[in-house]
Amino acid sequence: MSQISTKLLEHFSNDFAQLLETEYEYNIIVKVGNQHFKLHSLILYQRSSFFRKELSTATKKNNIIEITLAHTSIEYIYTGKITFEGVEPSTIFDLLVPSNQLGLAELVEYIQSYLIDNNASWLRLKFTQVYSTSFQETNFKGLQTFCTDILAKHPNLIFNSDDFTSIQEHALIALLKRDDLQMEESEIWDKIIQWGKEKTPNLPSDLEQWNDENFLALKTTLEKCIPLIRYFQMPGRDIAIKVKPYRQILGSNLWDDITLKIMAPDISISSTILPARKKISVQLPVREVHFINPSSIINDEHFAEISSWIDRRPSKYDIKKIPYKFNLLLRGSKDGFTLEIFHRLCDNIPGTVAIIKVNGTNEILGGYNPLVWTSNFPLKWSITTNSFIFSLKTQNLPNSILSRIIHANRVIGNCSYRGPVFGATFYMKDDDKVWTYCHYGTNCEKRLRSNDFDFLIDEFEVFQVLKD
Repeated sequence: MSQISTKLLEHFSNDFAQLLETEYEYNIIVKVGNQHFKLHSLILYQRSSFFRKELSTATKKNNIIEITLAHTSIEYIYTGKITFEGVEPSTIFDLLVPSNQLGLAELVEYIQSYLIDNNASWLRLKFTQVYSTSFQETNFKGLQTFCTDILAKHPNLIFNSDDFTSIQEHALIALLKRDDLQMEESEIWDKIIQWGKEKTPNLPSDLEQWNDENFLALKTTLEKCIPLIRYFQMPGRDIAIKVKPYRQILGSNLWDDITLKIMAPDISISSTILPARKKISVQLPVREVHFINPSSIINDEHFAEISSWIDRRPSKYDIKKIPYKFNLLLRGSKDGFTLEIFHRLCDNIPGTVAIIKVNGTNEILGGYNPLVWTSNFPLKWSITTNSFIFSLKTQNLPNSILSRIIHANRVIGNCSYRGPVFGATFYMKDDDKVWTYCHYGTNCEKRLRSNDFDFLIDEFEVFQVLKD
């Protein structure tokens, strides 16, 4: 493109930016969070397939159409320009899904390329979130390839995860097609069977009780996966022990060819023989894919900060050098907020961090217990000088606040009618998402919040802290 053409396009883009600013003859109001944009249907209709559909069915009020969105870049729609310089990777990533929903294909492609080229380390640190999101839509092919490249080299990241059976079929197929998937074929088979059973309802837990309909149901579930297993590269012992019990899902021709090839390797068969997967020695730096954030409340920086407090470091750990794993024990929105659930999931586990998100204020408060929680009656105090409570940095709080225990004798309260109890200062009160904070000035060093006494929470998480 010539320099003159580039300048003309720049002027053209600036003209539409001024139209956005002046709001001249607008006929649409788009609400994005607390912001209101006065826009023009002609531009939105032409630029976005989402708006094209919305405008065809929208109802006008006083000749104005109102549309509410969770997140989008209005300026980009008008000008075709966007800059990510100095923008947090998480903010850029959060634009991906809404941009796709708006039908902004070129922006979706650009966001993926920008993240991969400039924020690959962040993508690896947030791998679980990125991987899950990338396979939600077919348009996220750049991130899909990025993730499968990592998983091909480190398959245990997904195959050994608690969420393995929730993986989407097309994501699993993308992995199975890889010639460089670094996993033994018999282990891949085991995982495919595990995934298939989870996705197939009403299968007896005892294989001896399966009937023809059960095998047919599993075969239907795994229809696209079965042809991608490298059966002819598996040892005969694994075929006999692992594959034979499920031979009905393979079909008679494939099973006959597998057994025939074991008995007479030189005889030709009709089934396709896929090549053995290539073994490679190249590995990604362990630290770049190691720490996976398990929280729905706090970010990697928060975990680094909490880790530094546990070790009494004068400075915060780098997020790539966090020395702990944080194993999620309880999430209120998933497991429940009751005292019974807390004690059932968290009692007798040493070294835990409890974190809450306060209703209405978005404050993030928490505490660290280096000992264990127990269900005593009446309340029993545990002694320690290593416990602390904290308030984490948010949009409303510029810096985190650490408040260490002053006196060691009344620190961790254990009782059946309370949840986590950090002194008389901070504790879970009852089963209705009610917590209490009261700064007496003698239990903990610093005040965490301006208001004392009871408040409601939106979320509650407890993690076991494990040395990496």
